[in-house]
Amino acid sequence: MASNASCAWSNTLTDATPQIHGPHPELLAALQQIFAPEQLATDPAERWAYGYDNSRQHRQPGLVVRPDDETQVAALLRLCQQHKVPLVARGSGTGTTGASVPATDGVVLSLERMNKILEVDPENRLLRAQTGVTNQALQQAASAHGFFWPPDPTSAAVCTLGGNLACNAAGPRAVKYGTPRDNTLGLRAVTASGEVIRCGVRTTKGVVGYDLTRLLIGSEGTLAVITEATLKLTPKPEAVRTLRALYTDVRGAAEAVSRIMAQPVTPCALEFMDAQAIAMIRDYSNADLPADAGALLMIEVDGPSAGLDAAVAQVAAAAHGPGCMEVMVAHDASQVQALWETRKALSPALRTVAPKKINEDVVVPVSQIPALVDGLGTLSRRHGITIVNFGHAGNGNLHVNLLVDPHDPRQMAEADACLAEVFELVLRLGGTLSGEHGIGLVKRPYVAQELDPDSLTLMHGIKRLFDPNGILNPGKTLP
Repeated sequence: MASNASCAWSNTLTDATPQIHGPHPELLAALQQIFAPEQLATDPAERWAYGYDNSRQHRQPGLVVRPDDETQVAALLRLCQQHKVPLVARGSGTGTTGASVPATDGVVLSLERMNKILEVDPENRLLRAQTGVTNQALQQAASAHGFFWPPDPTSAAVCTLGGNLACNAAGPRAVKYGTPRDNTLGLRAVTASGEVIRCGVRTTKGVVGYDLTRLLIGSEGTLAVITEATLKLTPKPEAVRTLRALYTDVRGAAEAVSRIMAQPVTPCALEFMDAQAIAMIRDYSNADLPADAGALLMIEVDGPSAGLDAAVAQVAAAAHGPGCMEVMVAHDASQVQALWETRKALSPALRTVAPKKINEDVVVPVSQIPALVDGLGTLSRRHGITIVNFGHAGNGNLHVNLLVDPHDPRQMAEADACLAEVFELVLRLGGTLSGEHGIGLVKRPYVAQELDPDSLTLMHGIKRLFDPNGILNPGKTLP
């Protein structure tokens, strides 16, 4: 069994990629002919801030470059190719797997200045934007015309469109509306050799050539740097209802998820929290939650006002069952806000309790959620490690958090073994190792357990076609 102990909780990165030392003077001299001084970061203190993400891993980049447009991105990549200097593209660093952490001290390409909404076309239900724009900013632009873009990660206020696309990050609404792959019509990107490519369409149908759009989405910047995206917009629903269902135990809630997803009304959000998550929320927020609640579901149903009450009643009926304590419908905006604040309080609470927690976002078929939560409970008891589970239960995507003390060697050894068994359990249940956090550095050692050798060989061949010298985000994604 492969182990990712050195990746999952260590800040020291190791990789077989040759190391590039110093600020690359020849490359820097060439870049200074193209970029203004404020677009280049050479001071070690300034570069330091671009070497981390939310995985808490870090490596000091050799140079940081902040292009203004696609032409400058292409010029940068041509120079990196010429000087054989590795490059990693970066948004705002909210990822949790080290995907935007430099695996060498090469160049970090920050997209922070490429943050423009280029076009909103309500008649054709699309929006075009540079990939440095935040998810929140593009939602505001779409909302002004009565639309939204379905992907809505918890970090939407600060995470960038490029990061969403790089990891196919979706959030709660994916259960009904899909992921970035389902809601992106086309892309513009720059290859490792500095060539600008355009893929996809501006229409809802299109089958000319291979689907490079879906290939690049989720590739974590290892194939090309995405500079612009044409997004498929969805009309904002006329009405939304939010429900909270409490259960005596996690199995009752997990079985309710299966019942809810088996009936005709698809909720637009279906979030799960176990007893440990509820306890932490109770301690770190003002949430009104009974002490004996063993699990919680947050459910949203949207659609036309006419008939929505009947749809909510149907979902509520499915939520009732063995172990259900109550199903409550929020009746005003303040109650809805309180429910979502309850959900959003969870991650900060976990960081407070266990700053070095191991966070995995596994996915299983919805019908296997009861088996998954039962299995995770067994692993928690066997290894003596607290495991907190929450996430997007409507599509089987649970965030499994191992609360560990990195200064306790015994616990760290148990955590390594426990994590390996978590992944074994997920794959045995027909699941996948990552739903939206990506692979990055942290999960890279486990990829070969899910993908067969022939598929991996084909993927490595695709990588070589896009990036023959291996300069794009080396040491990530593929084993």
